[in-house]
Amino acid sequence: MRPSEVLIKPILTEKANGQQESLRRYAFKVARKANKLEIKKAVEAVYGVTIVDVNTIVVPGKNKTRYTKKGFVQGQKSAYKKALVTVAEGETIDLYSNI
Repeated sequence: MRPSEVLIKPILTEKANGQQESLRRYAFKVARKANKLEIKKAVEAVYGVTIVDVNTIVVPGKNKTRYTKKGFVQGQKSAYKKALVTVAEGETIDLYSNI
């Protein structure tokens, strides 16, 4: 897989930002079929950093319900795969340069 197919987008939440500062760990939404080696190669190629560790999580979809004029509308958010990537000591990834 190409790096553009593996990495979908970075996850920018308060929890992810806290881990960036304290643990040098960055969160990315990745392709469901990507494995840890492909994720490591993709992040190193795109951001030019050395990766120490990769942890992956499959986040399950959630059931959502809302009330509208037509009554209750039910649906489900899609599941996705999340990768937590730890970079080497002294290196950082600038996620906000692309925004």
